[in-house]
Amino acid sequence: MSTQAIRRSVRYGMSTVITHGVYGTGAEQALAAAEKETDRLERLLSRFLPGSDVWRINQNAGREPVSVESETMEILKKAVWLAELSRGAFDITIAPLSDIWRAAGQDKAVPDGAAIRRALSFVDYSNLKLDQHAMTAFLPRAGQAVDLGGIAKGVAAGRVLDVFRAYGVASAYTDFGGNVATLGTKPGGAPWTVGIRHPRCEGSIIGTLSVADRSVVTSGDYQRCFLTPAGQRYHHILDVKTGYPTDNGLISVTVISACPLTADALSTALFAAGLEKGARLLKKIPEAHAVFIDTRLNVFISQGLIGNFQSAGQPVKILSF
Repeated sequence: MSTQAIRRSVRYGMSTVITHGVYGTGAEQALAAAEKETDRLERLLSRFLPGSDVWRINQNAGREPVSVESETMEILKKAVWLAELSRGAFDITIAPLSDIWRAAGQDKAVPDGAAIRRALSFVDYSNLKLDQHAMTAFLPRAGQAVDLGGIAKGVAAGRVLDVFRAYGVASAYTDFGGNVATLGTKPGGAPWTVGIRHPRCEGSIIGTLSVADRSVVTSGDYQRCFLTPAGQRYHHILDVKTGYPTDNGLISVTVISACPLTADALSTALFAAGLEKGARLLKKIPEAHAVFIDTRLNVFISQGLIGNFQSAGQPVKILSF
């Protein structure tokens, strides 16, 4: 198509750098609409913006149910479903625990054990009460809080692709700080190539994925981490059983799914679950596939990625459990 051109928009939002690439004559209008949609979602879902649905849920914890938009309700329902499916490996009520570790990262000091135990007592997705008839959400204990950080970028990526489709775009990608979603193929018909960062060599990739109409999301221990003076690494993916960052032998998990929201949440859940439990969890969602990397830099891929994953040199093992 000779009229095709690409327009890129790079901006900050949802606590990350957002990049869109759109091919087609409607690219500029689609990009403008996508930015408005991203802003709208942030105002709806951010727990840090006063007046958002999530902010109001948290502010009223232990007090009263809060009316929420139908869109918010659907996202919360999907988040609870994923929490149940992963047996809590993914849990959107993790906010009190996340706050402690966020502060620890700034101080580069491990939080006090008593503070971790107290925060952990507030974490339990089953406590979130959703009333679909009244369209309300409620956390029964003061101090409880919802954090959609593990799912919001996936939600936004999916909505952006919807916007692109509405403007007649058939070839595009969106990248929310490494959370990549693709629409169709490249203009020439070739699949998109998405690199997976090497978890121990900054600036390098450990492999690439060939995808079309798929989302690719990576969770790794190098993201939002800090090192203590003794050299111990602490990262942001927390184990809701112990209250500490997960330590199960994995350092990176990449999920490929047709649903950006699922890919976002599942990358966290698989990382927290570990290789064996994560592989079993993955089987419950047949349309999703994953790349696991352990501390020895062994690369494991699910069978659905055979032919779509290209290693940059590391041996690759096919998951058989």
